[in-house]
Amino acid sequence: MTQTVEELVDGLERGERRALARLLTLVEDGSPERLREVVATLYPRTGNARVIGITGSPGVGKSTLTNAIAAELRAQDRSVAILAVDPSSPFSGGALLGDRVRMQSHHADPGVFIRSMASRGHLGGLSFATPQAVLVLDAAGFDDVIVETVGVGQSEVEIAATADTTVVALAPGMGDGIQAAKAGILEVADVFVINKADASGAGKLESELRGMLEMGHALESADAPAGWWPPIVRAVAVRGEGIGDVVSAFGTHADWLTDTGQGQRRRRDRALHLIREIALEQVRLRFARLDHGDDPLLDKLAEQVAGRDLDPYAAADELLEALDGGEA
Repeated sequence: MTQTVEELVDGLERGERRALARLLTLVEDGSPERLREVVATLYPRTGNARVIGITGSPGVGKSTLTNAIAAELRAQDRSVAILAVDPSSPFSGGALLGDRVRMQSHHADPGVFIRSMASRGHLGGLSFATPQAVLVLDAAGFDDVIVETVGVGQSEVEIAATADTTVVALAPGMGDGIQAAKAGILEVADVFVINKADASGAGKLESELRGMLEMGHALESADAPAGWWPPIVRAVAVRGEGIGDVVSAFGTHADWLTDTGQGQRRRRDRALHLIREIALEQVRLRFARLDHGDDPLLDKLAEQVAGRDLDPYAAADELLEALDGGEA
C-alpha cells in the first residue's frame, strides 16, 4: 500500500527510518508533483540542522575524513546524517555506493544515517535533488547534515550554496594548491583540511595555502568588512588525528556566522540559489515534455534556423514566449 506524503511525514516525526528513506526516494526519484508536495510539507519544519559540506579532488580522502568527522560528532552526542553524492552508474543511473562501503563502521549506530545519492550528470559536484534531500534530513531532526560531493575537482564550488560551513580537503603531493587557485575553491572554503598530513609535502602545501590566503586578503578593499579567515587544519583521518580540531573549527565558524550576521546572509543566498535552481528545473521539464519529433512550433523553428531565415537566439526567444503563454 502506497503511503501518502502526510503519512510519511508523520512517520518521520516518530523517528521511523523507513519513512525517512522513503521521503528521500521521493525527493530523488519521485514525480515533480510529489517532490513539490514533500518540500511544501516539510519546509516549515526545517532550519535547525547545521549543514557541513565536504569537497575536494579525488584521492584526498574525503570519505575517510567524513567518516572520522561523524565519529567525532557522535562522541559529542550529536546526531549525524551523511549525504554522499556519488558518481552515477553509466548503466543504471544510480549511485555507485563507494562512500557507504567506506562508512560501514557507523551502520549499527542509530545516531548516524547514511544515504548515497547519484549525481546523474549534474555539474557542480552535487545532484539537483541534493538541497531537497538536505531539507528532509533537517526535518528529521539531525543535529548535523554532512554533504560529501562527488569529488571531480574544479566543478565542486556548488556546495558553498548548500552548506553553512564548507570544508575543502587537500592532500600533499597532488597539486592541490595549484588546482585551488585555478578552480576558485579558495573562495568557497570556510575550513581547509590537509588530510594525510603525515605524508611528505604537507608543510609545503600549507605554506602555499597561507600565501594564497594572504594574497587574497591583500586584494580586498580597505572598506570591506572584516571577513572570515579560513583555518588550515592538518589531519590524518584514517587514524582520527586532528579531527577534533576540524570539528572545533566548525563551531568557531558557526559562532562567527552568528556574531557577524553572515549566517542570515548565507541563508538568504541559499534560498536565492534554491529558487533559481527550481525555476530552471521547471523550465527544463517543460522543454522535456515537448516531443522533438512532432511539435509543430519546434519543427518550424528548426527549419527556419537551418535555412538561415532565423538565428538560433531569436528562435529560442520565440519558443520561450510560446512556453510562457502555454502554446507549446
